[in-house]
Amino acid sequence: MDIEKFLTERAKEIDSIIEKWAPRKYDKESLEFTLGPARWQYNIEAADKAIADPIWDMLDRGGKRWRPVLFLLIVEALGADVNKLKDFVIIPELVHNGTLMVDDIEDRGEMRRGKPCTYKIYGIDIAVNAGNAMYYLPLLTLIKNRDKLPHERILRAYEIYTQEMINISFGQAIDIAWHNGLANADNLSEGEYLQMCAYKTGTLARMSAKIAATLAGADEKTVDALGRLVEAIGVAFQIQDDVLSLSGGEFAARKGMGDDITEGKRSLPIIYTLKAANAADKKRLLEILGMHTKDVKLIEEAIKLVTKYGGQDKGKAKARELVKAAWADVDKLLPPSEAKENLKAFANYLIERKI
Repeated sequence: MDIEKFLTERAKEIDSIIEKWAPRKYDKESLEFTLGPARWQYNIEAADKAIADPIWDMLDRGGKRWRPVLFLLIVEALGADVNKLKDFVIIPELVHNGTLMVDDIEDRGEMRRGKPCTYKIYGIDIAVNAGNAMYYLPLLTLIKNRDKLPHERILRAYEIYTQEMINISFGQAIDIAWHNGLANADNLSEGEYLQMCAYKTGTLARMSAKIAATLAGADEKTVDALGRLVEAIGVAFQIQDDVLSLSGGEFAARKGMGDDITEGKRSLPIIYTLKAANAADKKRLLEILGMHTKDVKLIEEAIKLVTKYGGQDKGKAKARELVKAAWADVDKLLPPSEAKENLKAFANYLIERKI
């Protein structure tokens, strides 16, 4: 299976679904669909300038759309009708892009996917509001389909969404606290990092899997197992991001070489390095992380320290270990099928990718 080609083909379909629920340009009909009839009168231009434009500016920058693709693969692997459930793929994708919009403000980011961050173009007020709108716009799929699916499945999907949105807020809070020095981050354990990551990055993957399985009619045991698998995939995806950011190549060229160093983040390769380093190297790495520097020479010095102690290799090994263990549980529950094999191949791709 050519995963890159598969993602590219599905991305076009996913974008067309998003447009159905969050149009590129609003008109009276689409605003009434979204908000209900106006009591007085809508200002369509304002909705476009402050909601549609920033949302589609972000979406049109690209992104792998791997969370909605994962949603579709799970529905297929469970033998459910993809056509009946495909609109729900927008839930994790819109939320994900909304978090990026807000994260860039919190991290004081400069660039996102090759362009200035949304708040740099539209202003902080519009970016915060549009990002927040992306958390709730996809729930229209549940509202508008509440009479087309069993009530208990719709209710359970709401519950999953709510819990995961709480989780992601705590994951982000912990990460912010660490790299802003609000909590002692100099001696973090692997477990503390993985738990933060499970809430921050694993959340939207887990949300996608659990809602997909729930709406497909899977039992709770299967829903939970798929949730654990995809949480592991999400965490492994983040670890791979951490590794690639410290390894050069096309990924670093796109995202920015050593961005995590600039932000002072305690990524897993850095945590492994701080654990293994001698006193002098540990002190120096912590000094550079505390500078939040953009100096290329300092960033390269920090990366060399991580490489010296095998931080990147240890991170990659942990990512593989997480997915392998989680797949073992799911393997017993899903019947043999092409969709199951595609799901496995997809999981492996996400942790072995180079970009």
